[in-house]
Amino acid sequence: MRIILCGFGVVGQSLAKLLDSRTEDLYAQYGIKPRVVGVFDSKGSAVDTSGLDLNRLVEIKKKFGTVKKYANKNANLSGLDLIDDLDADVLVESTVSNYKDAEPGMTHITNALKKGLHVVSVNKGPLALAFPSLMELAEYNQVLLRFSGTVGGGTPILNYAKNSLRGERVLSFQGILNGTTNYILTNMANGMSFKSALLDAKKRGYVEADESLDLDGLDAAAKLVILANWIMGMRVTLPDIKRTGIRNVSSSDIKKAEKKNCAIKLIASCNKELVVAPKEVLQDDPLCVNGTLNAISFTSEHSGTQTIIGRGAGGVETASSILRDLLDIRQEISRNGAANYF
Repeated sequence: MRIILCGFGVVGQSLAKLLDSRTEDLYAQYGIKPRVVGVFDSKGSAVDTSGLDLNRLVEIKKKFGTVKKYANKNANLSGLDLIDDLDADVLVESTVSNYKDAEPGMTHITNALKKGLHVVSVNKGPLALAFPSLMELAEYNQVLLRFSGTVGGGTPILNYAKNSLRGERVLSFQGILNGTTNYILTNMANGMSFKSALLDAKKRGYVEADESLDLDGLDAAAKLVILANWIMGMRVTLPDIKRTGIRNVSSSDIKKAEKKNCAIKLIASCNKELVVAPKEVLQDDPLCVNGTLNAISFTSEHSGTQTIIGRGAGGVETASSILRDLLDIRQEISRNGAANYF
C-alpha cells in the first residue's frame, strides 16, 4: 500500500512511528505492507518512491522542523504536487482543520479522489463543510473515503455506531465530543474560575492554537456534522448546526447545577435538531464524564441507550484510528476481488 501523507505534525509523526514499529506484524496478520512514498508539511516535502525511512523522517522533522531536509531533491513540492505526480494508493490527510474554507485539506482530498486514490482524513474541515459532496465524489470515482479519527480520536465512536449497531435504527444521540471544554468545565466544577481553568488547559496543551475552535463549540459542531451524516444518513454541513460555546458559563451556573445533582457539559445532540450547547447533565448519567474524556450515548429503536466513553484526542490514539481505516480499505478492496492490490 503506497501512501501519501499530507501533514506531518503530531498525528503524522505518530502514524510514521506506528507504521515503522508494526511493519512485520501488519504483513503477518493482514497481508499489508504500508509504504509512505511522499510526505508534505507546511515548509516542504520528502519523496522516495521505494518508501521513505520513517524513523529518519521523524528525526529530521524534530531537528529541522520540516521534512524538506530529508533529501535535496523534491524538497519543495506541495501536497497537490505529490498527489498529482506520485503513483500511490491512499492519501492520508492530516493538515490542520480549517472551518472557513477547509483549505488546503479540501483541495488535497478532492484531487486525490478524482485521481482514484482512497482517502483517510483526520482533518475535520472538509468533512464539516462538504461531507455529502465528498462522499458523492468518492462514490463516483469508486474509491473509499474514511475518517474514523475525526470523532473520538482513538475511541472508535463512528465504527461502533455504524458496525456494532448494524441492523438497528439509531433514533438520536448526544455526547461530549470536545475534551478541552470538558476539562475546563470539570475544573470549574472543582472551584476554578473560567479564566484559570482555560489557562490551565492551555498550559497542558489541550487548547487549539485558535481557542475559538474549542470554546465556541466549532470543533464539537464539526464532529456532530460528521456523525449526523455518517450514522443518521443526513445531508448537513456546519451552517446547519445551532451552536453555543462555553464562554458564558459562570461559576454560579456550575453551583446551581450542582444543587440539582447535575454538572454542566458542552453537549452535541442530534434529535429533532442539531445542537451544540452547554447543558445540565445528571451526575449519575453515564454521559457525565470528567477531565478530557469524550462520551456519547446512542439511543436506538430496540437496544435502548448505549454509551461509549474514551479519550478524544492524542497523536498515538488518532494514529491508531488511521491504521484502522487503512486496514478497512484493505479489507474492502480484497472483498471486491483485488486481494493482491496492496
